[in-house]
Amino acid sequence: MDNISRLKNVIEALGKHKDEQSVEVLERLGMGSNIDYIRSLSAKALIKRNTKNSLEVIINRQGKGINDADMNVAMSAINEILELDEKTNVINILENVSINSSDKSVRDCAKAVRTLIELS
Repeated sequence: MDNISRLKNVIEALGKHKDEQSVEVLERLGMGSNIDYIRSLSAKALIKRNTKNSLEVIINRQGKGINDADMNVAMSAINEILELDEKTNVINILENVSINSSDKSVRDCAKAVRTLIELS
């Protein structure tokens, strides 16, 4: 098994782990990585958790998740959000961020994703 496969397994396991500290690990190590693929995998794991803390990392952080500088990472996160079966948490966070974020680009992105959810 190569290093990328091992890393993918670790990220997926952290995403499934019940402990909220795994969200912190995914944010610091995964979302903080300079490798797009690792950020994308970490975003996917955080979105699949579908908790308030994990979704806030994806939605309310400049340069992470839906706000990632790399368009492929951002679109991957948005597509994963659209695929969620239960969207109540994500809709609530998107609405909150679109109103209360101090960063205009984060607010605008949250509004755009909220609109995509409405249209899907």
